Amino acid sequence: MAQRFGGKYSPEPQRRGDGDERRRAQQGQPPATGGPEGPNRFDGKRPIRKGARVNFFFFVSLTMLIPAFSGGPDALFPGLGATALLLLSAWLTREGTRAHQEYDDRRIARRPAIPRKIFGAVLTGAALALAASISQPGLLPLAFGAVGGLLHLFAFGPDPLKDKGAEGIDSFQTDRVARAVDEAERLVAGMKDAILRANDRALESRVDRFADTARAMFRTIEADPRDLTSARKYLSVYLAGARDATVKFADFYAQSRDQKARAEYEALLADLETNFASRTRALIEDSRTDLDVEIGVLRERLQREG
Repeated sequence: MAQRFGGKYSPEPQRRGDGDERRRAQQGQPPATGGPEGPNRFDGKRPIRKGARVNFFFFVSLTMLIPAFSGGPDALFPGLGATALLLLSAWLTREGTRAHQEYDDRRIARRPAIPRKIFGAVLTGAALALAASISQPGLLPLAFGAVGGLLHLFAFGPDPLKDKGAEGIDSFQTDRVARAVDEAERLVAGMKDAILRANDRALESRVDRFADTARAMFRTIEADPRDLTSARKYLSVYLAGARDATVKFADFYAQSRDQKARAEYEALLADLETNFASRTRALIEDSRTDLDVEIGVLRERLQREG
């Protein structure tokens, strides 16, 4: 769907977000977290790494229809079966690549419950062996399948096979943080999906900014799972309310284009962004205080020993 270009020199009204940035600059405050220069610039609508390879994989899977319909009656079912297996493998590979990217982007992450890319490699090998059996006798199709599976693993890599960032951290706390962040990410994704119905590029960008601010809190909690207790209401209650408000606003605004409702929704996003950023800074300061206490106690013990 085509979208209107928006930028610094575009003939569109000044956005509330721009005014917020100017006020921050005048007051000597840093820019909002997750802005163009923030640490989460590429969070949100990012292309999947190796996405071109995955898309090409879908296209290649359809080429198995050629021998299915041109190789005679005996080739029909093996060709259709190989096509179905390759399409399933391409889908698993795409989902596994997306899960691997999310795993890489987080400081604390659990390994995927299902190794989708490995399963995709197995299905690729089975599909190629089935397709090769149309014209090749004996064990040669198995060789084709083995080579195809290995090439799949070489092109897309295996899935993560162990948890990340769990060293020195209680596994129970790690699981709690991972579940809470997963649920919070679903709520943020629900907001970003709902605002698309408003068909307004500026609002989509505004929700993206808030999503970046929320994700900054997620990363802070992942770095120190002890912060989860004090931030749980932000990850559940506030985000759930923001998602529900976005759904209702998008449906209403898509029909009415009510500017008053739009201004109130943007004010809500500004309040949410301010509160999330403040809480994130407080969590970081608490962690620094704990660090200072630990260092002070250790230095005092060393001085007594010396």
